[in-house]
Amino acid sequence: MDHRRLHGMKEKDGDFLEVLLRHAARDDDTARLDGDTLRSLFTDLFGAGSDTSSSTVEWAMTELLQNPISMAELCDELRRVVGSRRLIAESEIGKLPYLQAVIKETFRLHPPAPLLLPRQATRTIQIMGYTIPKGTRVLINVWAMGRDEDIWPEAGKFMPERFLERTIDYKGGDLELIPFGAGRRICPGMPLAVRMVHVLLASLLIHFKWRLPAEVEGNRIDMTEKFGLTLAKANHLCAMAIPT
Repeated sequence: MDHRRLHGMKEKDGDFLEVLLRHAARDDDTARLDGDTLRSLFTDLFGAGSDTSSSTVEWAMTELLQNPISMAELCDELRRVVGSRRLIAESEIGKLPYLQAVIKETFRLHPPAPLLLPRQATRTIQIMGYTIPKGTRVLINVWAMGRDEDIWPEAGKFMPERFLERTIDYKGGDLELIPFGAGRRICPGMPLAVRMVHVLLASLLIHFKWRLPAEVEGNRIDMTEKFGLTLAKANHLCAMAIPT
């Protein structure tokens, strides 16, 4: 605010903070952002944005460190495609099928929002012999779906290869894997989130070799989950990064 008072604001200065300040300064009450609206907005940004993406990358790193064969396969793919440039471009994600498979397998085992967002029946309907009354709150347990042996053979194992053999996306077309929901109410931030987790994970593996601390090597990593709207690790991953 002080910077804005001193230097003014140009029309082209349209970053997120400036947009919020511009709305807050309006005289039109219908367009102003009050405190409650701002709190809700930032809850959405950090809870449904950065927290879910960082949690997904942490789970992916945890699974890779527990599965060194998968880690080696992914690192080999990154070396072949990215090479000595050491900087991955978004356009290269499509050339990295094993990276995509690792992310899908992470979404399956550790969905960012284990129960998605609740839905509500707008009218009384019949589904598979069950009556769903109007106003019923519906929760979709995608965490349980991802660990269902009837859908996923050896569901408890981290096996990215399963997605190399099956064409399944997470955009709502394949209901076996819907970490972002499906239909008209699918997560609007999905395209950005998907790009972010691919680029973040790839960058971590391109620039560093990773190993577990001596006190953890030979033992299983703590996989305890922290209950909440997002599925985070109860205890953050502790790993050693060695620059390459």
